[in-house]
Amino acid sequence: MTHKDILSILKRETTSVDYERFLKQLIFKKNLSDDNLAVFEVPNKYIANWIKTKYINIIQHCFEIADGSKPKIDIKLAGERKKTKKEIQDEQEKVTHSESTMLNPSYTFESFVLGASNQMAYNASVAVAKKPGIQYNPLFIYGGTGLGKTHLLQSIGNKAIENGKTVIYVTIEQFMNDFTFSIKSKNMEHFRTKYRKCDILLIDDIQFLSGKEQTQEEFFHTFNELHNAKKQIVMTSDRLPSQIAGLVDRLKSRFEWGLTADIQIPGLETKIAIIEKKSELNGIVLTRDVINYIATNLDSSIREIEGVLIRINASANLLNQEINLELAQSLLKEQIKEQKENIKLPDIITIVASELNIKPSDIRSRKRTAVVANARRVVIYLARELTHNSMPDIAKFLGMKDHSSISHNIKKANELIEKDENFKLIIENLKNKIINKEW
Repeated sequence: MTHKDILSILKRETTSVDYERFLKQLIFKKNLSDDNLAVFEVPNKYIANWIKTKYINIIQHCFEIADGSKPKIDIKLAGERKKTKKEIQDEQEKVTHSESTMLNPSYTFESFVLGASNQMAYNASVAVAKKPGIQYNPLFIYGGTGLGKTHLLQSIGNKAIENGKTVIYVTIEQFMNDFTFSIKSKNMEHFRTKYRKCDILLIDDIQFLSGKEQTQEEFFHTFNELHNAKKQIVMTSDRLPSQIAGLVDRLKSRFEWGLTADIQIPGLETKIAIIEKKSELNGIVLTRDVINYIATNLDSSIREIEGVLIRINASANLLNQEINLELAQSLLKEQIKEQKENIKLPDIITIVASELNIKPSDIRSRKRTAVVANARRVVIYLARELTHNSMPDIAKFLGMKDHSSISHNIKKANELIEKDENFKLIIENLKNKIINKEW
């Protein structure tokens, strides 16, 4: 068996992404191997731990395909001594206990974009990854869809594996399926060993435990076993424990034993940073005007932003053209149209009045003080930008004489956006809040 033989089979048996990023860096050390042991070298600890967690069984299977053997697999760092049989056996057992750890290697703390909206959850996650079971146990991260909860959860797992910890990462649905299968197959001992012998248990979307009484009972005992053994538990949810209907009180109280940390909707600056980071990671080159256009016209779901970036990049490649503002506008036209249909004029007045600290009724009045006139101008500009209302529609709603006043205010607002950085910031901030329905 040669180095090329192994890599050739591995390439065929695995995904191209995993092979290119990790597996092709394996070097088969034939001089250190025998019929019962296959030794591979890799350049760093992270790759070693990732392969041990996900691919030991598949590498063994490659040997079966090639010559019918099934040796133990030793993944070592370049220059590291050859391990004893007992050390290798211990590692294999750890892999068995981590069999559900299907972590995305791109979800790391380094690739997570930090901002005011997620600072607390990020700091707590880093602390847990460094010293699991010491503080913040359990850690309960909650927030809306697509804001980065799963990214933080898997970052904890990836860092812990890098530090040699045994990690189980599952969605609560996978936990429930495992539980149901174990009951049917009368193999609860395997289930309990799997979930109670890890160093860190990561559970995604815990809110779906709602109403599942038998599974809640089993999770209650799993939680107690791990917590009493000072093993770390981290959960994510779209709401606080107290707000999960159909969850028994004793679980609610346990979920709040440690730290609950929320991830909020990112502000405009954080969204821009997210777009820049995601573009860099995916090799997508965007100009400043394209970045600003995406940030101010999309809602704040990171998942949606990622999808848009992939779509823009794919379109540019297929059309064989550079990514420019015109391309971004054409691709996002329908998406933005749908958002505009959901924004109403009273909503704009409500949030502008709140942000600028005046009464909503003043904006629709005939008052002409500088403060009211400025607020009215902001409302007019945002109404034209964010809704499908015509200028006569906006004039009628605000009690203004005709659409020429609307046109004048829009022209003045555009001039201020060009010249006044503070006014521009107010407009972008309000646009972001209105798009995300923060009223």
